[in-house]
Amino acid sequence: MSVTNALGRRKKSIARVYLSSGKGKITINNRDLKEYFCTPLLYDKVNQPFEATDTVGKYDVKINVDGGGYNGQAEAIRLGISRALIEIDPDCKPALKAEGLTTRDPRMVERKKPGQKKARKKFQFSKR
Repeated sequence: MSVTNALGRRKKSIARVYLSSGKGKITINNRDLKEYFCTPLLYDKVNQPFEATDTVGKYDVKINVDGGGYNGQAEAIRLGISRALIEIDPDCKPALKAEGLTTRDPRMVERKKPGQKKARKKFQFSKR
């Protein structure tokens, strides 16, 4: 049984994904998918690469994810799964690319600047 691994990132989240042939069991940080993510929207995001390539239930997935919030983690996992599927079968790439699942989202939180309240918000200005 060969194990394929890939890395996915989004904002501050980093997901290490290990894909092996199996029955479709997804484990995140040693917990079941539906136990880890409480909303159906998030586990739909995680399953999106499998649905795009018609491989639902063909692979067991073990994921270690760290940092960020639940949405960022789900999107990091989605990218990691997409990269692992491409590594296993390069023919999956056009289907995943059409869905936009192969691109790493570069948007990050802008840092706070000195002399300002937040990244872009300034302190109140008064002429007198």
